[in-house]
Amino acid sequence: MGLKERLDAIREGSKQRIPEDTRAIMHRATEELRTSGILDSVAAVGDTMPEFTLVNTHGEMVSSAALLAEGPLVVSFYRGHW
Repeated sequence: MGLKERLDAIREGSKQRIPEDTRAIMHRATEELRTSGILDSVAAVGDTMPEFTLVNTHGEMVSSAALLAEGPLVVSFYRGHW
């Protein structure tokens, strides 16, 4: 299964897990971000990112170069503090 198919499956699965009213709030917030113009200054799909090293959920340093050596890399950005 390719990445697109996996992401589509995740989206479909979220329809079952996330209550409709919560999904509506999430979709409204996403639309507000889109209309704010923020997308004009963010990295786009397919953009080349500089190499980076970050701490993973286990407290270990992980480099983008090491991950790319294993195959394609998908990076997600989350707002807020963990």
